[in-house]
Amino acid sequence: MALKTGNMDAKLRPPVRVLARLDTKSDKVIKGIHLEGWRIVGDAESLCKKYYDQKADEIILIDAVASLYNRGKLIQIIKKSAENLFIPLTAGGGVKSIWDAEELFKSGADKVTINSAIVTNPNLISEISKNFGSQSLVVSIQAKKENDKWNVFYDSAREKTDKNILDWIKICQDLGAGEFLITSIDKEGTEEGFDLQLMEAVSEKSNIPIIASGGFGKLSDLKNIFEFKNVTGVAIANMLHKNTFTVSDIKKYLLENKINTRN
Repeated sequence: MALKTGNMDAKLRPPVRVLARLDTKSDKVIKGIHLEGWRIVGDAESLCKKYYDQKADEIILIDAVASLYNRGKLIQIIKKSAENLFIPLTAGGGVKSIWDAEELFKSGADKVTINSAIVTNPNLISEISKNFGSQSLVVSIQAKKENDKWNVFYDSAREKTDKNILDWIKICQDLGAGEFLITSIDKEGTEEGFDLQLMEAVSEKSNIPIIASGGFGKLSDLKNIFEFKNVTGVAIANMLHKNTFTVSDIKKYLLENKINTRN
């Protein structure tokens, strides 16, 4: 696939979002490569506050092992973090019903993100959208390229489906998804740059906002990612956790390259 980047007029591009992504186990933030080999990198509540102070536009807080081990959701962390955050907080992990989603909202989350449960029960998208509004639902999709197409995975990329991501994108948005969090399993944790081919393919199918996740390693990786239609945000984890860059560094680079940011 030939990449078609660099065509969007900067004056027409809306402000983009820089999101801090925190995958957690218990009260600790963890990070791996290709969504495996997790290691502890910090305390969830402290890192939420740290990235808020760095001017992150949103925080994504996901219990990365809830679906695998049925550990439940980190309600207390969400409650404590929400007290000190005045930006949108998206929370997920083990959400299997509208009641699970409601519990997260009552705890302080502005949005919920779901992956595993909707793979087996797509109608959960409609239920949450109808009850809380489509703007409250971020559909998380983990994708890996196999035989020239991207297959959808779930349960922290351990379970493979027979779903092509391009077909799955259409199904989810037709059911009422508000936006997508697209994670490239091939690129996740590698620091080799975003999967531009995946993001281009997804952007051509999506009519709702897309958050790109997986692979960010250097500031120049940001140059092309926002050229794709509806890619409105990037979710950054490892480079923030390692203190290689701050959110402010990332926003400064974007502005220097005529890519408008929020705040």
